[in-house]
Amino acid sequence: MSHFTRRHLLAQSAFGLGGLALLDLLRQDGALAAPPKPELERRDYDLKPRLPARAPQARALISMFMQGGPSHLDLFDPKPELANHHLQETKLRFQQDNTEQASQKLYASPWKFLPRGECGMALSELLPHLGQVADDICLIRGMHTGTNGHETGISAMNTGRILRGRPALGAWFTYGLGSENRNLPAFVVLTDPTGIPVLGVENWQNGWLPSLFQGTVIRPREPRILNLDPPAHLRGAPQGRTLAYLQRLNQAHSARHPGEHDLAARMQSYELAARMQLAAAEALDISGESAETHRLYGLDHDDSRDYGTRCLIARRLVERGVRFVQIHTGNQTWDHHGGIQRTLPKVCRKIDQPGAALVMDLKRRGLLDTTLVHWGGEMGRLPVVQNEADIGRDHNGQGFSMWLAGGGVKGGLVHGETDEIGYKAVQDTVNHYDYHATLLYLFGLEPQQLTITRPNGFGSLLDGQPGQVVAKILERPPSPA
Repeated sequence: MSHFTRRHLLAQSAFGLGGLALLDLLRQDGALAAPPKPELERRDYDLKPRLPARAPQARALISMFMQGGPSHLDLFDPKPELANHHLQETKLRFQQDNTEQASQKLYASPWKFLPRGECGMALSELLPHLGQVADDICLIRGMHTGTNGHETGISAMNTGRILRGRPALGAWFTYGLGSENRNLPAFVVLTDPTGIPVLGVENWQNGWLPSLFQGTVIRPREPRILNLDPPAHLRGAPQGRTLAYLQRLNQAHSARHPGEHDLAARMQSYELAARMQLAAAEALDISGESAETHRLYGLDHDDSRDYGTRCLIARRLVERGVRFVQIHTGNQTWDHHGGIQRTLPKVCRKIDQPGAALVMDLKRRGLLDTTLVHWGGEMGRLPVVQNEADIGRDHNGQGFSMWLAGGGVKGGLVHGETDEIGYKAVQDTVNHYDYHATLLYLFGLEPQQLTITRPNGFGSLLDGQPGQVVAKILERPPSPA
């Protein structure tokens, strides 16, 4: 029986000169499909530093994320109209999550607001330390996401849209800019000892970016990084030989499977872990900091010691070239549906001194000009009573406050307003996507630099939303078009 079967004939024709000639004829006749589009996505992914499109004003970002929804009405946004109508019924209607405990009684803040700094910024008496840096912060009183849920609010502020599964801000920025220190992660997350926030690891996920860009979690207790040091019998030369052999195996495997982003990310993670054994231990060790610095961050007080330690570690990380550090409070720390007069002062004692100290410390070390500091949560609270038996406030994503400092942002400035009772943002409103557009501008990035091809099109941080740079809060705003 002849071995020249139809299959053999087709194979020979396809890979021979005749096949090439046939392809050329088909191309000339327009019978072939259109040529493939050029690859827009980077084929190789790493954390090497990359130049932004424009000269950046900021090179690092520290985000103090206050999960749960801090009450802007009791901390940042005084409303005399609430005091004038305290516990009186209003005919206004609000978007309320807990209808069983809802009421229409207006609720004035039980705490006084005082002018602070040379700028005279009005801040709650619950934040005395923040008042010491009022001239260095920009207080945005007109934040808006339009959603009242924790999950949707976190997603909006931390990923760009209310939908889940998208890359976190830290992942986007390390994707766009890389890292300035090859011995430390580019995106570091400092979690709270009471637990991780709502949405858990989604707060620092890479989403549909390569896994190389997900956040590295630093534990709130020692050892802050598990399994960082090798066993005694592997230290030194034995570990070096093992890692070199592993690298050869990985490189050979990678050569056989080009374009496998997860494999490339895993290889780089192994290499980073080896380099971190010395660099991370040094960066996380605060014992060499002065006693004055420890006191500045509140490490001598039980209430503020933990959060102060993490703020100090954040400063040490950006000082060593880490690009993005996010410091989380615990699950629902600020979610005061009841008992707000008992619980809000407690959480303020935890975070007030460390947050202010971070701004002071960065400034005196010459780092504040290039480090953007963010403080805020996913929402604010409503101006009416929730739970009359033990008064609290329900969720509010229609208008709330956050503050920024450093990194090209004006200090001593109040931007935006909510209405007379603090429900909705009504002037100079800053949507979450405007905030993100402003971050891109400060880091010198164009929106298209934070874009990646996906099976169903493109993925990006702004994702088609009309994000506008908030020029009024910037020291060097964009030039008029």
